[in-house]
Amino acid sequence: MQKILSLLAQRFSQATSLAFPDLEHSAIVAAMEVVQSAQEKFGHYQFNSAMKLSKALKQNPRQIAEQILRHLDQKMQDGHPFIAAAEIAGPGFINLTLDPGFLSQAVQNMLSEPHLAIDLAQKKERVVIDFSSPNIAKEMHVGHLRSTIIGDCLARLFEFLGDDVLRLNHVGDWGTSFGMLIAYLKETEPRVLTGEQTTDLTHLVDWYRASKARFDSDPAFKKTSQLEVVSLQSGEPTALKGWNVICEISRQAYQEIYNLLDVRLNERGESFYNPMLADTVADLESKGLITLSDGAKCIYLEGFQNREGEPLPLMIQKSDGGYNYDTTDMAAIRHRILDEKADRIIIVTDCGQAQHFQMIFKAAEKAGYLDPAKVRVDHVPFGLVLGQDGKKFRTRSGESEKLIDLLLAAVDKADAILKERSPEMAEEERKALAHALGIGAVKYADLSCHRTGDYTFSYERMLRFEGNTAAYLMYSYVRVAGIKRKVNKDVEAIKKEACIQLEHPSEIALGLHLARFDETLAQMTEDLLPNRLTEYLYNLADKFNAFFRDCRVEGSPQQNPRLLLCEITAMVMKQGLDILGVPTVEKM
Repeated sequence: MQKILSLLAQRFSQATSLAFPDLEHSAIVAAMEVVQSAQEKFGHYQFNSAMKLSKALKQNPRQIAEQILRHLDQKMQDGHPFIAAAEIAGPGFINLTLDPGFLSQAVQNMLSEPHLAIDLAQKKERVVIDFSSPNIAKEMHVGHLRSTIIGDCLARLFEFLGDDVLRLNHVGDWGTSFGMLIAYLKETEPRVLTGEQTTDLTHLVDWYRASKARFDSDPAFKKTSQLEVVSLQSGEPTALKGWNVICEISRQAYQEIYNLLDVRLNERGESFYNPMLADTVADLESKGLITLSDGAKCIYLEGFQNREGEPLPLMIQKSDGGYNYDTTDMAAIRHRILDEKADRIIIVTDCGQAQHFQMIFKAAEKAGYLDPAKVRVDHVPFGLVLGQDGKKFRTRSGESEKLIDLLLAAVDKADAILKERSPEMAEEERKALAHALGIGAVKYADLSCHRTGDYTFSYERMLRFEGNTAAYLMYSYVRVAGIKRKVNKDVEAIKKEACIQLEHPSEIALGLHLARFDETLAQMTEDLLPNRLTEYLYNLADKFNAFFRDCRVEGSPQQNPRLLLCEITAMVMKQGLDILGVPTVEKM
């Protein structure tokens, strides 16, 4: 099904060309603006291009709108109406109301065609999404929550739209900290490094802190640690074995969280790119991009300065010959473009790294790795998670909240709410529902906020059954499923004998909103804002509730068409929640 916005833009482009044959097509394309109406009482869509064309045509915008409207084809190819009303308002806006029959067919297509009648991309793109990215030997904390669930949501979006998505977990698994930890464990817990003694991430974190304290205070230990880094980088077997043990302990702890969140990732940490660093630096040197600064190899990019107004370097090799974060990210983007053949690269990190990735993208462009006309790169920044005090979310002891503790607490609180609301519910059923509700609530509360802003974490607010919450959306889905159970009809059989007919204003409002699902997803692929989808689903639930209030389903003359409208509402709601990574349940 062609998107309504695309169809309208196409019709208005044709009408504008017919009305003004001397006007260049490029000018029409540049001026074309068809948007959803802010208030449906004025129409469903609005054409705004007349005002943009007034300068080029040297005419009054309202006169331009009148001439365009005279040439507008308001019917479909089969002769059925497409636009029910088109009226000029104000200085030259054209308010458009779609025909209920057209909308009925559009929603019917969503019900009967595969993939909710959303056209998959004709050219499947290779989309590389870098998200989550914890550091080995450290606990995942609340700061990793946003990267993980925003990245997963975007991956689910592009997967649903038919793209080839590579989900990358760029973990911090290389560098000085590992030499430091290996040196400490050789002294204190040698059997851990050989794998003879099992342990968990909690102990590993404690040992990491102890090793860091030694590294900062003991010059001899610092030297030993640096030598361990050399051993690790040169592939010395004992150092490599110890490193693998440390990584595996961390990996198991992280996987528990990913399982809770239902998130899939391909681990490809800093170590993966380590063999590519020297060649990347040599390649950048050969292209004349390197400037020496106190012995360090740097790239200076126009437009980037530090707080003192001095040129800000992208340091790709330290003066001692070592590599750093900048080097790894240059190697990574080079590999993702040249080897992975990415058509689009999306990197999800906190706002604090925005400038770093702007510099990486610009340097990759100067080096010839990145051609913006062929590969799109996006840094997807996000704000902080705050506590009730308005400060960075921490435990009472002042430490960062462990992500595993936060998630399990959400499940426990959901379980307590369900126990109070439905004491008769069987324990096994309640536990499963508490898991879905608790994890879904945490995800939805985060994704429903504009990702670049900070938000305050509140179990109480996110687990409410009213307002824009996961609980409300999950309950709305259950309500639709309940209507189908109550009518007790075979929906598949009804599909063969009935069609959706939108007649009542509440039916039309719901149908219009359903038909805009693809527009919402298309907008998300551009601005990468998950809150667009949460807002869409929240409004969908509200419009369905208004329809159910105003239009009787069971036993009415329109029972079967309205039951189909319930069915497609449930399908869209379920698919939308799935893209967000929020589970649905059939009973609640």
